[in-house]
Amino acid sequence: MKRSIRKGLGFGLNSGVITTLGMMVGLSASTQSRIAVIGGIIAIAIADAFSDAVGIHISEESENRHTEREIWESTLSTLASKFIVALTFVVPVVAFGLSLAIAVSVVWGLALVIMFSHYLATQQGVKSHKVVLEHVVIVIIVIIITHYVGKWVGAFCY
Repeated sequence: MKRSIRKGLGFGLNSGVITTLGMMVGLSASTQSRIAVIGGIIAIAIADAFSDAVGIHISEESENRHTEREIWESTLSTLASKFIVALTFVVPVVAFGLSLAIAVSVVWGLALVIMFSHYLATQQGVKSHKVVLEHVVIVIIVIIITHYVGKWVGAFCY
C-alpha cells in the first residue's frame, strides 16, 4: 500500500472510530435516544470526515515534501475511510436496542483499531502488542470520559 494512502487510511480509520464512539457514548448517556445517536453518526461521517481530510491536506502541504498526487491521495483516503468507518456504526444502532448497540459498537471499534494497529506495527517491524495496547487505551479513555460527560450533561439538562 502506498504511504500516502496508508497515512490517510490510518488517520481516517482511527479518527472515525474514536470520534464516532465518543459521540455515540456521550449522546447515548445524555439522551438515551437512538435517533440522536444516528443523527450524530451521520453528522460525524460528513462534517468530521471533510474536516479531517482538509486537515491532513493542509498538514501534507505544509511539510513541503510531497507531490500534489501524494497530498490528494492522503486527502481522499482520509475522507473515504473516515466517512465509511463512521457510517458502519449506524448498523448496530438500527439493528439493536441502544444499550446493546453501544456495546457492539465498542467491540467493533476496538476490533478495527486492533487490526489496523497490528498491521501498522507489522509494517514498521515492531512488536504489535505495545502499539495495539497504546491505541486501545486511548479509545477506552475517550469512551470513559464521554460516557461520564454525557451522564453529567443529561443530569444537568433534564
